[in-house]
Amino acid sequence: MSLTISGVGISRGIAIGRVHRLETSAVEVDATTIPKQLVEDEVARFRRAIRTARQQLKAIRNAIPESTPADITEFIDTHLLMLEDTMLTVAPVELIRQNLCNAEWALKMQRDALARVFDEMDDPYLRTRMDDVDHVVARIQRILIGGSSHADAQSDDQFRGAIVVAHDLTPAETALLHHQGIAGFVTESGGPLSHTAILARSLGMPAIVGTHLTSHQVRDGDTVILDAGRGVLLADVAESTLKSYRRKQRERQKRVGELDRLKSSPAVTSDGISIRLLANVELEEDVRAACHAGADGIGLYRTEFLFMNRSDLPDEEEQLAQYLAVVRALRGLPITIRTMDLGADKGYAADGSGERLATNPALSLRAIRLCLRNTELFRPQLRAILRASAEGPVRLMIPMLSSAGELNEALELIEDIRQELDNEGAAFDPDMPIGGMIEVPAAALSATLFARKLDFLSIGTNDLIQYTLAIDRVDDSVTYLYDPLHPAVLRLIRMVIEAGQHYQVPVSMCGEMAGDPRYTRLLLGMGLEEFSVPPTALLEVKDVIQRSRICRLTPVVNDLLASDDPAEISALLGALNAL
Repeated sequence: MSLTISGVGISRGIAIGRVHRLETSAVEVDATTIPKQLVEDEVARFRRAIRTARQQLKAIRNAIPESTPADITEFIDTHLLMLEDTMLTVAPVELIRQNLCNAEWALKMQRDALARVFDEMDDPYLRTRMDDVDHVVARIQRILIGGSSHADAQSDDQFRGAIVVAHDLTPAETALLHHQGIAGFVTESGGPLSHTAILARSLGMPAIVGTHLTSHQVRDGDTVILDAGRGVLLADVAESTLKSYRRKQRERQKRVGELDRLKSSPAVTSDGISIRLLANVELEEDVRAACHAGADGIGLYRTEFLFMNRSDLPDEEEQLAQYLAVVRALRGLPITIRTMDLGADKGYAADGSGERLATNPALSLRAIRLCLRNTELFRPQLRAILRASAEGPVRLMIPMLSSAGELNEALELIEDIRQELDNEGAAFDPDMPIGGMIEVPAAALSATLFARKLDFLSIGTNDLIQYTLAIDRVDDSVTYLYDPLHPAVLRLIRMVIEAGQHYQVPVSMCGEMAGDPRYTRLLLGMGLEEFSVPPTALLEVKDVIQRSRICRLTPVVNDLLASDDPAEISALLGALNAL
């Protein structure tokens, strides 16, 4: 009888191959007291480990062909930059000297201090950036205890065609293993928002994370099937199952080739309705991927990365340079820049009062709330976005709006900065569109208010679902409740779309729901005419759009929206996708 091991599929595709287990258990370290006269020797040992870690990462990077896309090698560059950061290179040295402790323990203390900072961050995506810190720290720790990373820069064939099973993989190791020809990977830990997950999607590599796999379930050399779309690993499979999955593999490969031909074709339904198909991006390399996939522009440009992994704040000129680089790379295509969606990530209120944050930071001071509380943080970004609008079609988007008061205050501040720039003689687009993200139930219920005052709306389903259903989408114990098809969620989405239609204000969707082809026809039938999706999902969504006839979708969608029975909703969605 076959064994089915479930996890979270972080990409799509099917891989069939032999298991190659990598022992990647967490590094355990103990505290040791260092005699005062040997402290500087311990400091020197720590610094040697840092140098060795740099050499290892550079060797991995050099082993990857120069033709590899920049967004892949960038993950390794990120870890190299961390090895230059004083938070990892200087702070542990100070702890060694202050506490007379061994380097391993000092590094662990510093890692734990950084983890507390990251835990206070509101945005789940940003919280998962702690994964990168852990990957770098683990590499240094293995060097300190005399071990090495389990993936190195060898260019042999031991991994070719294999399905790697590990506790976890760093982005650097993932990139190298891909270069060495693995068919896919399965990890016990990790989540869909980690850098490793993002890299797997970028590489088109089948992968599953969070399996809680045990060593006795699969062994080295076992032939297994990795079905990333379903989020399962199948072991001890019958020959008939293998044949069935090999057929699915061939169909999938043929499908990818067919989708590639859609890059230059427009996103138009079979009954002639034009749909704007935009991309969600964060880095300049993502922009290139979006353009390569034929995106109509950028519907969500996240700016948080500019503020992360640094001890200072980016000034107006630094932000302007980054925004201009992306605007120019788009060559006239539109871009929607979202203002920073950060929280009070130091554990204290952003006004510097020292007041402790609420225990649930997702409901505390974040995004526009933080920006309006701390306008000295907000003003340089607004000035930079406005100045960037002089060189291309830029839209500004405000996240997490929940009240008319917030919106009015933000619009007044933007108008004040417009006057300021005008007085300075600085170039900017005076008619730059201003929009808002609808991701709080209160905003969806007040969608007509926001539609009257803004130039466009964008539905952020990730947070809208989380807040509507009162669940933390990164908490494994309640993620089973995360349901885009919940009647309350669908009704809120419909309210926003209808408000936009009434006031003739464009409505987009930039959450994960927009990039899932299972929901494309549902959203089309609800009247959504602008999708913003990850670049890797763009062609699949376009394909569904081109094969859809909205006049046939609407009656089924109306029945689905009228139902409150989960089984009936699921059946109607299936019928919708079969049209």
